[in-house]
Amino acid sequence: MSDQNADATAEFTITRIFDAPRDLVWQAWTDPDEAARWWHPEGVSSPREHVTIDPRVGGTYRYLMINDENGAEFPTGGTYLEVDEPKKLVFTWGDPGDSVDTAPRITVTLADRGDKTEMTFHLVGVPGFKGDGNVYDGWESAFDVLDQVYRGE
Repeated sequence: MSDQNADATAEFTITRIFDAPRDLVWQAWTDPDEAARWWHPEGVSSPREHVTIDPRVGGTYRYLMINDENGAEFPTGGTYLEVDEPKKLVFTWGDPGDSVDTAPRITVTLADRGDKTEMTFHLVGVPGFKGDGNVYDGWESAFDVLDQVYRGE
């Protein structure tokens, strides 16, 4: 995704409850070993050797998603704008070279719900809706993969 495709008025939110404590969900977002396990929808892989994360304000992350069926590659990356461990991350999302000023932004907030974690994922700059077969469904699928990780699948 390049910034010329960003739409500053488009946005969507996904809320999920994970059967894991907040510290583990935070780690899933900030540890490259953990992120490689789920930073992709089903049918796609993110090889660990292609995942880098520097989770501090101004730090960057990069990962490569590879379609398991046809080998198509999707380089992705961004810059961290806000890091409030273990509650909130704000970062840009798109092609690794996208401008911080125009790239879509993701806000992830994590809240304790007993021994579970409520995650609110909000993306601004890309349209999305359930059933779009694109960005929204891709993130929903990635969160399904993360849920499977917590269930030991």
